[in-house]
Amino acid sequence: MTVREMVVRVTETWVIDGSSLVPVSSATVVRGLRSRINSGHLETWMTSSSGRSLAFVTNNERAMVMLFEEEGGPGEHAVDPGAEGSSDGYVLSNGQHDAYPDADTVPVHEAFRLVQRIVRTGSWPQDTRRVVDR
Repeated sequence: MTVREMVVRVTETWVIDGSSLVPVSSATVVRGLRSRINSGHLETWMTSSSGRSLAFVTNNERAMVMLFEEEGGPGEHAVDPGAEGSSDGYVLSNGQHDAYPDADTVPVHEAFRLVQRIVRTGSWPQDTRRVVDR
């Protein structure tokens, strides 16, 4: 990571799209996600002050967590290579119902940890397995 990237990450703030212009902290982001899930919003997008995007889509058991460095650019998402099968119930904000291979998602408690870490530090935890979506 370059010095510039480190400065951006330290001063980077995140907001949950469509809910408020008030930045969320790593201490409050999971509560915000749970609140949205409880009100039926299984897809949440967040935007950072540096222009990055973070997507969280869940079916209440597993979640797809995707991080995009720039709009329209390739992103990367967390994976669970040992998981088998697939799960449905991922309802997008446009009403589309998706199913994903479980290997392309992580357990929801793990997804909360990942989002919390990205909001706090700007980067994935060291132990996160992820793939670049090109």
